Amino acid sequence: MSIHKQETRKKVTTHRLRKMKENGEKIAMLTAYDYSMARILDAAGIDILLVGDSASNVMAGHETTLPITLDNIIYHASSVSRGINRSLLVADIPFGFYQGDSKEALKSAIRLMKEAGAHAVKVEGGQEIKESVERILTAGIPVMGHLGLTPQSIYKFGTYTVRAKEKSEAEKLLRDAKMLEEVGCFGIVLEKIPAELAKQVAESVSIPVIGIGAGPDVDGQVLVMHDMLGINNEFHPRFLRKYANLHEQITNAVSSYIEDVRSSSFPNESESY
Repeated sequence: MSIHKQETRKKVTTHRLRKMKENGEKIAMLTAYDYSMARILDAAGIDILLVGDSASNVMAGHETTLPITLDNIIYHASSVSRGINRSLLVADIPFGFYQGDSKEALKSAIRLMKEAGAHAVKVEGGQEIKESVERILTAGIPVMGHLGLTPQSIYKFGTYTVRAKEKSEAEKLLRDAKMLEEVGCFGIVLEKIPAELAKQVAESVSIPVIGIGAGPDVDGQVLVMHDMLGINNEFHPRFLRKYANLHEQITNAVSSYIEDVRSSSFPNESESY
C-alpha cells in the first residue's frame, strides 16, 4: 500500500487537520445527517463531516436554522457517528443552547460528545461568545468557530448577503478569528465573506480555516451535502458547485417505479418467491 493511501485511511483528528494546513493540503468537509449517507461520505474519504443546524432547513423544512433543538442535533449526530470510521465528526450547537450562558454551553457540548458521539462542536460568533467557548474548552472538548455570515443571527442581519464588506466589520472579523485561535479553537468556518478577507484570515492564524463562499485561498471547503448533490433544487448561490443532479435522477427513478407498479411489470417472476 502506498504512503498516500495509508494517509487517506488514517483517522482524521484535530491534530492531523493542523498538519494538513501546515503542509498545504486542502481539507474537504461536508454536512451529513443520517447513517446511510455518512457511510458513503466517510468511505469516499471526506475529512470532516458536519452535523449542521442546516438540518433545520434540508431535513425538517424550516425557513431558518433557528427552530432546531439540541435533541434534534443529537439524534442526527448519533446516526452519523454510527456510520463513520475515518472522518472527524463535528456537531453544531444550535441557537439558544450556548449564547449568553457558558454553563449551558458546556452542558450542550457534553451532551453532544456523550450522547451523539461527536468529536468536536461548532459555534457561531466571535467576542460575544468568548466565555462560552472558553468554558467548553476547559472540559477538553474541541471547538470549531464560525464567522462571517452566521445563519443563527439571520434576524439580526436581516439578509443572507455577503458579510464583512465594510472595513469595520472586516476588522472585527479578523480580531474575532485571532481571538478564537488564542482561546484554543482548532479551526474556523468562514461563510460568505470577500475572498481577499478570507485569505487574510487564513494567513493570520495557524489553525485551519474552512470556507463556504469565501474564495479559494483558505485551508479547505465545506458545502451542504443536499446542495452539492443537487437534491435541493431551489438553492443556487454563486458559491455552490453541483456535482450531481439527484433531484432529477430520483424523480425519474420514482416515476419509473410508479409506472412499473401500475402496469404490473413490477414485481416480475424473478422478483417473486
